[in-house]
Amino acid sequence: MGMVSVSNNQPTIIRTERGLTIAGTRITLYDVMDYLTAQYPSKFIRCLFDLTEDQINTALSYIEANRAEVEAEYQLVLREAKEIQHYWEERNREHYARVAAMPPKPGTEALWAKLREQKAKHELEA
Repeated sequence: MGMVSVSNNQPTIIRTERGLTIAGTRITLYDVMDYLTAQYPSKFIRCLFDLTEDQINTALSYIEANRAEVEAEYQLVLREAKEIQHYWEERNREHYARVAAMPPKPGTEALWAKLREQKAKHELEA
């Protein structure tokens, strides 16, 4: 589908490796969709992402004009984000399980013994 060009100095929506992006920014239409879906006013979204009036309007009218396509891609992006999150949760779970199963580091044993001794001494003195 390529560029959606209005006129030369108008902001456009371009496709980057991040997906449909507002030209000249790192903001994708999916970023905007998150807030649209949550019913935030466009003025709020514009300020949040530091967009110009033209940029937010371009994004909104592109979304309007290509609702089905943008929605479909947005769902994919959400699903991918969920899968990535799930992947890291799993990896972290395995990592923490490994760490928990590890014997205490050598040296910590002696340290704990010393702490217990001191605690016992204090309790005797008290």
